[in-house]
Amino acid sequence: MAKEKTSRFVSGFGLQVLAAMVVGLGLGLLARRLGVEDGQPGYALAETLRILGSSFVTLLKALVPPLVFTAIVASIANLAQLQNAAGLVWRTLLWFAVTALIAVGIGIALGVILQPGLHAGVAAEAAHASSTQGTWLDFLTGLVPQNFLGLTASTKLADGSATTSVSFNVLQLLVVSLVVGAAALKSGEAGKPFLAFNASALVVIRKVLWWVIRLTPIGTIGLLGTAVAKYGWNALGQLGQFALAIYIGLFLVLFVVYPSLLAAHGLNPLRFFRAVWPATQLGFVSRSSIGTLPVTEQVTEQGLGVPRAYAAFAVPLGATTKMDGCAAIYPAISAIFVAQFYGVPLHLSDYLLIVFVSVIGSAATAGLTGATVMLTLTLSTLGLPLEGVGLLLAIDPILDMGRTAVNVTGQALVPTLVAKQQGLLDQEIYDGRRAQPEAVATPA
Repeated sequence: MAKEKTSRFVSGFGLQVLAAMVVGLGLGLLARRLGVEDGQPGYALAETLRILGSSFVTLLKALVPPLVFTAIVASIANLAQLQNAAGLVWRTLLWFAVTALIAVGIGIALGVILQPGLHAGVAAEAAHASSTQGTWLDFLTGLVPQNFLGLTASTKLADGSATTSVSFNVLQLLVVSLVVGAAALKSGEAGKPFLAFNASALVVIRKVLWWVIRLTPIGTIGLLGTAVAKYGWNALGQLGQFALAIYIGLFLVLFVVYPSLLAAHGLNPLRFFRAVWPATQLGFVSRSSIGTLPVTEQVTEQGLGVPRAYAAFAVPLGATTKMDGCAAIYPAISAIFVAQFYGVPLHLSDYLLIVFVSVIGSAATAGLTGATVMLTLTLSTLGLPLEGVGLLLAIDPILDMGRTAVNVTGQALVPTLVAKQQGLLDQEIYDGRRAQPEAVATPA
């Protein structure tokens, strides 16, 4: 019965999201055709789409800090009960690096072969440095928590009024969670009540998150509609060669590299994609690995057969550091694009630096929407003009959809491969011969 309920919901969820994408695309095109500037007929429709999309992402992000904290603390407690826990950790990190290395290699090859920077129709006047930039110093100092939940507040003045917004640093939150989880274990009997409370809180937070995820079709209409209404096809046409290179790279990683790795481990790739597809879809429309985290973790555990004790550790870790789309393919092709556009020759040492930044600096993206931080980190490391970022921002949301879809798929792939290697994978669940008692993605 659980299996039947699972298949009904997953297929229904997928159809709802696909239908929402069609509706969002149509409404976005309609709004752009009517005009999206203030006072034009399409402005109200464009604003409605923007509010729907941004509200959905805001709801997801609002619940992410408690989810990451409770999930990591619980996973530390559960991971300690598994045999060879240290081996699981280093193998997970190793596979993060291996898949990132393959992805960045594909990105460099496509950048050199397709030469997108020499075929760009964008004017040099569009170049400007991004207000959001990343450096190695910022990355390293950002690991030190500023407060218990890594929260930061910023105030902006506009039209004589002040607006204060609160955000969180996922890396700092990850560090705090790891330390607290380890401390609770080392506290012995005194730490058990805290771990029990944390486990209960995690169940409650998951339930609330599933209620929010039920709104995905509505959020999809808003997010995709806003992207189309705001950017249209003009900017995409000017950077067509660049966008093509990015999506070819994403396609190769998603549908060639990942299936090859699965097949090499004796796993059916079709079964993997069938199970992980809800997370891939949500990543595509939400453009946030962190926002997709609850779905990714759920399908990894209950659709792919990875033990919860391990998946609850590996998936949240991957959501902050495993970025084959945003931190490997995209910065590699983008850096080569900027170098070609400005006529800066790249040497073997430069390509090796791109590989180094992609494999080591992936955590700089921190699982949030967009990859500007990673791109500026790559450009600054290579000594390329940071103004080149402005050339690419016009179509970034369109590219970010595909990048995030690859990110979240990879975040489910690595735990599956490691679990298979270590003999932890429940093959019957992976093959669909048996469903876990708690059905996949049932946010009742």
